[in-house]
Amino acid sequence: MKLKDIIFALTDQETSPMDVRISGAVIDSRKAVEGSLFIALPGEKLDGHDYVQAAFNNGAQLALIDHAIGGDCNILDLRKHKFSTNKIDQTLPLCLRVDNTLTALQTLATFRRKQHPIRTIGITGSVGKTSTKELTATLLSQKFNVLKNPGNRNNEIGLPLTLLGLEKHHERAILEMGFYVPGEIQTLCEISQPHVGVVTNIGIVHAERAGSQETIARGKAELIESLPPAPEGTAILNMDDPWVRGMVEKTKAHCLTYGIFEHADLTADEIETLGLDGISCSLHYQGKDYPVSSPLLGKFSVYTILRATAVALTEGLDWETITSTLAESHMDLRMRPITLKNGATILDDTYNASPASTIAALQLLGGLSGRRVAILGDMLELGQYEESGHNSVGKTAASVADVLLLVGERSKITAKAAIENGFDMSQLKWYPDAHQAAQPVAHLIQKGDVVLIKGSNSMRMNTILDALKGNAS
Repeated sequence: MKLKDIIFALTDQETSPMDVRISGAVIDSRKAVEGSLFIALPGEKLDGHDYVQAAFNNGAQLALIDHAIGGDCNILDLRKHKFSTNKIDQTLPLCLRVDNTLTALQTLATFRRKQHPIRTIGITGSVGKTSTKELTATLLSQKFNVLKNPGNRNNEIGLPLTLLGLEKHHERAILEMGFYVPGEIQTLCEISQPHVGVVTNIGIVHAERAGSQETIARGKAELIESLPPAPEGTAILNMDDPWVRGMVEKTKAHCLTYGIFEHADLTADEIETLGLDGISCSLHYQGKDYPVSSPLLGKFSVYTILRATAVALTEGLDWETITSTLAESHMDLRMRPITLKNGATILDDTYNASPASTIAALQLLGGLSGRRVAILGDMLELGQYEESGHNSVGKTAASVADVLLLVGERSKITAKAAIENGFDMSQLKWYPDAHQAAQPVAHLIQKGDVVLIKGSNSMRMNTILDALKGNAS
């Protein structure tokens, strides 16, 4: 983008020449490079306005600000009734003052999206968003130049930043959309204007903030409701999830349904788990059968395959390309096996946890050979579902784990449920936090063990992973 584009997007006024070109947008001053636009966002602990000069020192040329900052930075006031096209000083570095930097970021992203009217795929749901995004991107990249959210940039900040990276060569944008409160996905859709919407499932993640599973379902449905009517718009919906199944009535877009147990347009059966070597299954579409193999782990990954395949079919990929790409789809996903020097295998799923994703990970663990060790931390933000969620995980753990190591106050519920369902108390240990668990746990792991580590991100379960790596070296 050029400076004149930014000014036009934020003020609706033409300026000339204003040809300063921006190489990219950042919110972390440490990531600023030559020609960057730095967006100063206020946070709970840090205020980006305190780091404007640091961004300039690292090469940024422009900064969006919404209140006064120290120093002698040249400031161009873009606020309503303040901006004038007369006598604009383009001396760099330049601060652009707006009413609200987050709103300005979103306005710029919306402007950028309109400049590049490519087909956009939105993906939301409680579990499986990132894996679906990554596999979908892998498939579509066989035919198109793809833009996708890096990492978990799926919120009101991350998605706009992703769209600011749109270039003329991009042909498809694949955007993961997170949900915390009603209206958030609607905002993300207003910015990104998706043509295809994928809903994975409706769980109880973030119920502490959202309130109930029904509220979560309404929030996720905002993606489906935003789609253009058929034939331009397509909603890809999970018929095995009753909350998602009900969304068929909420959209004017064409519905392409998928599932394993319920009748759907795209289905899968003959599912075989191959341990750490992946899975195989047979997909069925329009009366034809397609055998598929994939290095993705666990039976639950079949849903990821179904969703990504549905998008690929919508975007015109042929079955030969789809099946061959699925067979080679090694992706950098959150759960990944790590072999320690002592011979133990670690399933690193430390990024986050919900009841559904933890149960799925435990089921994967249960299908592996060796002494099965489950190291589980608290699952946070479950609200009214906190007890039932931890209880369901404890019940599942009792049926698959040989050793159960639990971290956090809430995991006492998991322990109680496991014992009530027949788990041997002598093989269960509890720790108040990951720091206190790290070294004791590291000394418990033996050669040949297969170890699952999972918990909410703020439980710092990666501390235990680091200790295991250190102990085995």
